[in-house]
Amino acid sequence: MRESGEMYLETILVLSKKGTDVHSVDVSEEMGYSKPSVSRAVGILKGKGLITVDPNGVIRLTKEGRAKAEAIYERHTVLTEALMMIGVDEESASEDACKMEHYISERSFEAIKNHVTQYRGRNTQP
Repeated sequence: MRESGEMYLETILVLSKKGTDVHSVDVSEEMGYSKPSVSRAVGILKGKGLITVDPNGVIRLTKEGRAKAEAIYERHTVLTEALMMIGVDEESASEDACKMEHYISERSFEAIKNHVTQYRGRNTQP
């Protein structure tokens, strides 16, 4: 999947976690993309079986779409945390993680994830 598709899935996931229905206009506002761009992306994601759109325009992730979105979101949060651990401010860390999450290898991500997990464990014990 291309980076743009991953970004759409992640955005739909994040918006859905807020507990409200997700519509194309919400995705457009969150991502800062035009409504026609979002409409095209929604059509592509729907065609790949990653989302469904009901008659009221509510977008939902399919099981496969949710799994992909959760994996992307995990990369984002772990990479953001790792960057903050080495002194990067939260805003910069999040922006950089957003770029990195699409290109880092699984092997490197798992190593970073393990390091972050170990760091958390050391810093939560009395």
